Amino acid sequence: MKDNRFIIGRIKSFTYAFKGACKLIATEHSIMVQASIGVLVTIAGFYFEISATEWLFQTLAIGMVLSIEGLNTAVEKIADFIHPQYHEKIGFIKDIAAGAVFFAALCAVIVGIIIYYPKFFC
Repeated sequence: MKDNRFIIGRIKSFTYAFKGACKLIATEHSIMVQASIGVLVTIAGFYFEISATEWLFQTLAIGMVLSIEGLNTAVEKIADFIHPQYHEKIGFIKDIAAGAVFFAALCAVIVGIIIYYPKFFC
């Protein structure tokens, strides 16, 4: 039964979202790797005392990669549920979702290079 009270509904929504994030981190190896990289660059940010603007871009990059990876995982799980055996069209859909993760990760790497290259080599 749906609870239509505003505050209670938002708390329940947050609870479901938090549970989903925990399941994602606990069960998906790609998220585990990406979250670990996020923790490492966060530690690096404190070590190198990056600027507020650099923090902004770094945080957005980490969030973008983890979010898109979560959506990719959801697409893969739905596709596998709908059609458990290999199917060319399902494979195509999964490849497109993985491509979105690739673009997000590539942008995050570029952000990381822009922030940390000068700290290591200049």
